[in-house]
Amino acid sequence: MTTPFQTDIGSGTLSFEYGKLAQKANGSVLVRHHDNVLLVTATSSSPREGIDFFPLTVDVEERLYARGKIPGSFHKREGRPSTPSILIARLTDRPIRPLFPKDFKNEVQLIITPLSIDTVNPYDVTAVTSASAALTVSDIPFEGPIAATRIGYLDGEFVVNPTYEEINRSTLDLVVAGSRSGVIMMEAGASEVSEDVVQQAIEYAQEMNLYGIELQEELAEAHGKPPMVYVPRGYNAELTEKVIEEVAGSFNEALGLPSDESDEKVSEIEAGINEKYSEDYQAQEIEAALDEAMEAAFKQRVLENSERPDGRSLDEIRPISSEVSLLPRTHGTGLFTRGETQVLGICTLGSVGDVQKLDNLTPEETKRFMLHYNFPPFSTGEARPIRSTGRREIGHGALAERALFSVIPSEEEFPYTIRVVGECLSSNGSTSMGTVCASTLALMDAGVPIKAPVAGISIGLVTGEGGRYVTLTDIQGKEDHLGDMDFKVAGTTEGITAIQLDIKVKSIGYDVIYDALRQAKEARAVILENIHETIPSYRTELSQYAPRMESIQIAVDKIGTVIGPGGKTIRGIVEETGATVDIQDDGTIIIGSSEGSASDKAIQMIRDLTREIEIGEIYTGKVVRTTDFGAFIELLPGKDGMVHISELANYRVPSVEDEVNVGDEVTVMVIEVDSTGRVRLSRRALLGDGDEDPLEAARARQRAGRGGGRRNGPDRGRGRGGDRDGDRGGYRGGGRNRGDDRSGFRGGRDRDRGDRGGYRGGRDRDRDGGDRG
Repeated sequence: MTTPFQTDIGSGTLSFEYGKLAQKANGSVLVRHHDNVLLVTATSSSPREGIDFFPLTVDVEERLYARGKIPGSFHKREGRPSTPSILIARLTDRPIRPLFPKDFKNEVQLIITPLSIDTVNPYDVTAVTSASAALTVSDIPFEGPIAATRIGYLDGEFVVNPTYEEINRSTLDLVVAGSRSGVIMMEAGASEVSEDVVQQAIEYAQEMNLYGIELQEELAEAHGKPPMVYVPRGYNAELTEKVIEEVAGSFNEALGLPSDESDEKVSEIEAGINEKYSEDYQAQEIEAALDEAMEAAFKQRVLENSERPDGRSLDEIRPISSEVSLLPRTHGTGLFTRGETQVLGICTLGSVGDVQKLDNLTPEETKRFMLHYNFPPFSTGEARPIRSTGRREIGHGALAERALFSVIPSEEEFPYTIRVVGECLSSNGSTSMGTVCASTLALMDAGVPIKAPVAGISIGLVTGEGGRYVTLTDIQGKEDHLGDMDFKVAGTTEGITAIQLDIKVKSIGYDVIYDALRQAKEARAVILENIHETIPSYRTELSQYAPRMESIQIAVDKIGTVIGPGGKTIRGIVEETGATVDIQDDGTIIIGSSEGSASDKAIQMIRDLTREIEIGEIYTGKVVRTTDFGAFIELLPGKDGMVHISELANYRVPSVEDEVNVGDEVTVMVIEVDSTGRVRLSRRALLGDGDEDPLEAARARQRAGRGGGRRNGPDRGRGRGGDRDGDRGGYRGGGRNRGDDRSGFRGGRDRDRGDRGGYRGGRDRDRDGGDRG
């Protein structure tokens, strides 16, 4: 029996159990937070030969049984990782990766398996903290522990580890991972929140992180294993010191040359070092030493001379340009170029039925706004195989999507599904923030009424001895590679909409974060001004190739009428008009088509199905059936009324068929709708009968019971029942001829069934059964 270690964080209790499951792993913990239960394992094997990076893998193995679901795939088992699981894996990887020794190149794998998920509380921050716990109790060399906390901002108050429902209402969704020494990683989405609020939230989150860190320290003290003895690979401190002394000055000079000359000079220096040390040291060790030497030279130039590789000042943005409407058949396009980074954004609008349907461990079932990011090999001048979308592309797309999410109009404001694709055409630093800018242009060009344009920028960091540091605006590829931080910030003129922080040092302090936020705000304003000059506002007209979407509201009790039996009615509308029709539970109906006329026709058909027939209204409809005593007219789809023989004309009509026949179009006025829904009509009221008020005259005749015979006398003919005073059951046809119309005018209910004869009133019905009378 294992004893759990636990602490209260926010509204829940975080609990770790060691040794209960997966005992063969180097380190494993069973984690509980609310009803979320995770098994997290950390394992390490021998070094991987011939690599110049640390082979860390983090996998989140979603199991749908965790939320009581059976997978919807054909094979009924989990397939490729879902986007949320990939994003959680990346969220876990980023804060722990900097905390391994430089010379440790053993394979390390972290597997996070959700065993129980309550779909009320997100489990991503729990996964980050738990991964650190599994490493902390293991023998894998790890310079932790760390912890992660989510902070929401609701009604002016911070909320620790909010629920999904609270996150949806919050103006800030911030995740901060940190150690005792400082912040290591951040991820955030926000609704134009000010820098001051974000700064307060970061500090609060770091305070909460200490609870998780202390809990792991207690766990490690009780169950921690001694560190493993490993063979250093890929990094040699002695060689690195030699190489730095030899080439730091030469690298410094090379960094001051124009780009092409600089690259050529660096290649010459590296070739000389490789030739000198190749017999005594591994190629990976030499390469690592050269990287350290270049980094030292780069940092020296920046810290001592405030000189960047391309000659810019510390807070200067590369030249930027933007264009829109590049592609004729797309719904919206935007091209954004910043230095050698270039991204083409394409926006496509679809119907509500085009939403993405989700099947994962989150409560979200559909997704209306999607942003996808592509990074082809030609963007970096490389030739390599093109395979399926990688984790990096998914992560960059998710960040850009998050940056724009808060400015996307609601479905009520703009009833479209929206997909934006960012095509990275050239890459030299911060393509994800370039995607945010290109996507903003594409959305505005497509006519999406976004609340405000969004721009993004990346801020870098160079650190030195004694706590010295410099922050760099708009880092390019070389500065990203040699620097210590990539701090991406996106937002509008009013505030921040997204943040992503990754570092290479062990941690950073609040002063670095605040300087970066200030520089990002200044840079954002410059980029937004460029976007404004290119396209001052979103288009007021959609592309001629975009679908036309319109929204109408009907009563909830009319939804079944529009759908029809087995969906027959709605399918008929779609087939007849070519429009798409999406019905929601609250009675909202969204109609879309490539042509406005199709939408208009579908809307009219729906309105006809759901409208109430009012006295005094005039309709033109087809005669659907005749009897001895009158004719039945289809006023609206599935809704009929009866015009009595006495109301067919302003003269005596010997026989109904003398005046109208089945299939004829007749214009009539509604003179009565009784309590059961039966509709009585008059054609005579529209033909002129010398009455000042034809409607009131017709209604008076109805009340007086003058409709029983012909206009000039009580000629009952075969219709023995006529229109008797007291109306003992409605128009029943005529006496001995009941076989023709036995049911008569029984009123009231619309029926989805064949017409069994007689008029049964205003309920919608399908007449395909024919006339049995």
